[in-house]
Amino acid sequence: MSGGATRAQPPPGGGRALQRILVVDDEESLRHMLVLFLKREGYEAVAVASGEQALAELDKRPYDVVLSDIRMPKLGGLELVDEIRKRNLPTAVVLMTAFGSTDIAIEAMQRGAYDYIGKPFRPEEVVLVLRKAEERERLFRENTQLREALAERRRSETRSAAGIIASPDGRMADVLRTVRKIAEYKTTVLVTGESGTGKELVARAIHELSPRASGPFVAVNCGAIPETLIESELFGHKKGAFTDAVRDKRGLFHEASTGTLFLDEIGELPLGLQVKLLRVLQEQTVRAIGDVTDEKVDVRVVAATVRDLAGEVKAGRFREDLFYRLNVIQVHMPPLRDRREDIPLLVEHFIRRTNDKLGTHVASTGGVTLEAMKVLLDYAWPGNVRELENTIERAIVLSDGPRLDVDSLPERLRAREDRIRLSLQSGELSIKKTTRVIEEELIRRALQVTHGNRTNAAKLLEISHRALLYKIKEFGIDSPAGGRASEAAREKI
Repeated sequence: MSGGATRAQPPPGGGRALQRILVVDDEESLRHMLVLFLKREGYEAVAVASGEQALAELDKRPYDVVLSDIRMPKLGGLELVDEIRKRNLPTAVVLMTAFGSTDIAIEAMQRGAYDYIGKPFRPEEVVLVLRKAEERERLFRENTQLREALAERRRSETRSAAGIIASPDGRMADVLRTVRKIAEYKTTVLVTGESGTGKELVARAIHELSPRASGPFVAVNCGAIPETLIESELFGHKKGAFTDAVRDKRGLFHEASTGTLFLDEIGELPLGLQVKLLRVLQEQTVRAIGDVTDEKVDVRVVAATVRDLAGEVKAGRFREDLFYRLNVIQVHMPPLRDRREDIPLLVEHFIRRTNDKLGTHVASTGGVTLEAMKVLLDYAWPGNVRELENTIERAIVLSDGPRLDVDSLPERLRAREDRIRLSLQSGELSIKKTTRVIEEELIRRALQVTHGNRTNAAKLLEISHRALLYKIKEFGIDSPAGGRASEAAREKI
């Protein structure tokens, strides 16, 4: 290269400048002129006479840009674009032709060409197009790097706890291991567990760890939408399909395209819609209300329920075929009472979150007295993690200092703990009397956890149903919470 030549400058931001240009034209004089000019401009340029030779050259080594004539014998420029795209080569293609028209330009772009130059052209026009291609490539690389960095950050955060607080050796650690295994596959997942255990958090973790993390995560509570509207919400509708359909509406399956759709409380879905959902899961197509054609959708479905769907199937309230289609992989969220080892970690997490939210200053580490932590660990937590979070926020608001003590906790937690502790500290040596206090407390906790279901409470207590009924009457227990029972609760108890 001569000393006076101007070399192509690398784009700002440290990106690598485009270097290798492959010129493809069956006219020898044009090839020779372009190669000389491009080399003077600092590019490494190679020329070939046909589309077939261009593909052979691309097989040998990568090129940043292919500068090709459109009309050539056998393999023309448009067909060359098709082959390059088919082989997924990271090469920008700029087409040249003396037979310029808007239609050809549009077709070239639709096939994947980067740009289009009409012959005759000035050499400076070629440089301008190459510089634009360099800038586009730089922006594309930066965007890709940022997306990868963000995805890695999400994966890193999710790998540490998947957005879920869990001790390394507890039951939730097993849940997280399962989540990591299944995340990369598109298969349907059913998340089960009591209300407040964090089923949506698990669904989000599955999404964030999956290849679909860059796509949308769309959540819908099937029990919160009126039966008359849920079909339209899920699948969309066409204008005029019913009285209030004044315009076309995209359904949530469309909104979640390339991402994940979380169907919470799937057990609440009406039987009629269960049939349509089953078809969507099987065919991967959606038909909007009022439409006559199906549309392909690319959505991963994660469903959740507090219900025993197998029992719902037996009772005829849930379709067996849909149950098996949803239950390909099941993730069960254990209740908080079965993962008490996580309570101290959750308490610290909720203290930090509440401090950030409210501007309070309770210490996140060591911010709870031993006595208060004992109460938190001993409580049954029928509302699970959600109830614990609300309890910590309330305690922080009512606290007078940098630590939470027993007095900061709600009466429902303190009263029972005080009753048992006072019984043990009173000097009472009668096993019979002390056992009665503990027995009554355990029964109340079991009824609270099972929402008044005596059969399930008896199983938790490991006593017979008859024995439980006798003790409920003996202790005068009126409701799961120990207060005045509602009519529904009286029927259960």
